[in-house]
Amino acid sequence: MRPAPVRVVSLVPSLTEAVAVTVPGALVGATDWCSHPADLDVTRVGGTKNPDVPRIVALAPDLVIANEEENRAPDLAALRAAGLQVLVTEIRDLDQAFRELARVLAACGADRPRWLGEAEAAWRGLPRPDIRRRAAIPIWRRPWMVVGRDTFAGDLLARLGVDNAYADHAERYPRIPLEELRAAGLDLVILPDEPYRFTRDDGPEAFLPHTPVALVGGRHLTWYGPSLAEAPAALGAALRATIG
Repeated sequence: MRPAPVRVVSLVPSLTEAVAVTVPGALVGATDWCSHPADLDVTRVGGTKNPDVPRIVALAPDLVIANEEENRAPDLAALRAAGLQVLVTEIRDLDQAFRELARVLAACGADRPRWLGEAEAAWRGLPRPDIRRRAAIPIWRRPWMVVGRDTFAGDLLARLGVDNAYADHAERYPRIPLEELRAAGLDLVILPDEPYRFTRDDGPEAFLPHTPVALVGGRHLTWYGPSLAEAPAALGAALRATIG
């Protein structure tokens, strides 16, 4: 193993978990939204969209890990201007996630972790779906927003036999009026518990009883990290509980 950077700051919850599990002790800073591992004890540096740049600079990290979708370009430019090394990932599908995870962990000095191979095997071993279903995946309400084109979550669901009804939309996360969602002829609505925390009492009532609703863990649907090893089973179970 190559020597790991002594100090790493992560601005992406998924990558925070990946680094913390693979290179214990390397992380010195993470966002307020970095909830895994649950016992992560590092300096909090604000949100993904509003990181505290001076605080990050004061931590003197050897590497800052970011994502082109999660983090804002001006914040990353400010970190670079302060002399910090910033690694920016781009993750739009599962294959890209695996490549970028390997790149991030290598930059942290880690050998290829066992969990990454287990995650690749879990997704590679999926059976071909017998039936495909058309779904919307809301990620927010007030206003309603859904997963659109070219997204990691959409790619995961496609591998499980669920086609995103808005995969061809011009926007990646379009605002769709509820009336339009209800009239879209969907086979299914999938509600994750993040970024908006949809629950049994908040979200399904907008579509039931006309359209089945599957509640899924956002960490399994949108995170790229150790949770990918269990994601196909967890997502599959939630879908089967809803549509059989």
